[in-house]
Amino acid sequence: MYQIDNPKNNYKNVAHAFFLALAITIAEPSTILPLIIHHFSDSVVMVGIFTSLLRGGAITIQLYAAFHAQAYKRVLPYLGKVFLFRFLSWFTIGASIYFIGDSNKPLTLFFIGLGLFFFSFTAGFGAIYFKELQAKIFSKKYRGKTMANRQIAGAIASIISGGVAGYVLNSFQAPQSYAYLFMVSSLFMIIGFGTFVTIDEPSKENISAKEKDFKSFIKNAIKLFKQDKRLQQQILAIFLSFSYLISMPFVILKANSSFELTGWMLGGFITIQMVGSILGSSLLWRRIWDYEKMLSLAFVFMIMAFVVALFADNIYSYALIFLFLGIGLDGFSNSSMNLVIEIAPEDKRPIYTAVQTNIVSFGLFFPILGGVLLKFVDSYSLIYGLTILLLSLGFWISLGLKKIK
Repeated sequence: MYQIDNPKNNYKNVAHAFFLALAITIAEPSTILPLIIHHFSDSVVMVGIFTSLLRGGAITIQLYAAFHAQAYKRVLPYLGKVFLFRFLSWFTIGASIYFIGDSNKPLTLFFIGLGLFFFSFTAGFGAIYFKELQAKIFSKKYRGKTMANRQIAGAIASIISGGVAGYVLNSFQAPQSYAYLFMVSSLFMIIGFGTFVTIDEPSKENISAKEKDFKSFIKNAIKLFKQDKRLQQQILAIFLSFSYLISMPFVILKANSSFELTGWMLGGFITIQMVGSILGSSLLWRRIWDYEKMLSLAFVFMIMAFVVALFADNIYSYALIFLFLGIGLDGFSNSSMNLVIEIAPEDKRPIYTAVQTNIVSFGLFFPILGGVLLKFVDSYSLIYGLTILLLSLGFWISLGLKKIK
């Protein structure tokens, strides 16, 4: 008989988070990635576009992934293929910076964008498979703990990665330093992927018959969305949680204009954000199984971050911003995943996951809005104020979500 809540699966789940965070923290959207893009382009709009590419590519494929996944008894074989493609996309970014770099900045930007898009694009498949797997191998109570453990492990790895990034950025000239970070981190990424695909996955017997074509699947998904009022309300709240992205990529640019940023400061801000993640996961999120309450609390911490940003003018105030960001981001991540798992019938879980993720993922393009506003209005206070307003609206909506029994 299959053992649910198997500790070995928990360890592999956590190890995956550790090595993945060790790798991708070097392109953290709130710190290093905006500076990398700014090195190759002076446009703040371009910074917003590339920040969106890191995660936004998943939108285009989520529903198609769910169309097939609803009929899968096991998802790990497909997840392994996703992992391989993500590794190759990440490594290609570093290689393009190393071999092309400043000799042809537009071409380098093109390959960076291409790599980020495909890294994100394949995550669209991965997100469906990952959530399906988490729902199959862990119970509700244990899942909250293992996700908090993942976040703590990821935060610890990110602290290590932040220190390494600070050292590399101080020791090597740009853009070579950026290339080294991407290429070396891809090796850590493949270790995490390799560990995760050895998880013991049970066969799922309660599956849905796949529609005759993708068009029929879309019609059924739309019908499901229209009929489930709770899903609609939940999606709106989670979509508004992404409004922090209107401002987040530009916080570090504002800091750079207020005082001289060093590589060690950047590494330090990453470390502080990850300390926030550890504090949030160990003291808050792993103790809360009411995921509606978790979402509301995450909104509170994120609002506090941008209230501080309105008045920030020194390294200490920016450290506080990144501390609150770390707490809030983990709360959003944990609650949004578990909320959709809890309301979805077992046989429709991939569809529910895809519908929610596909719609809320449009929020990943909020950085473009922030970049456009900043370009034409040139006011950080405006984008911070808009962010606070939308986050407050999301908080209010989250309070109306009824707890799932």
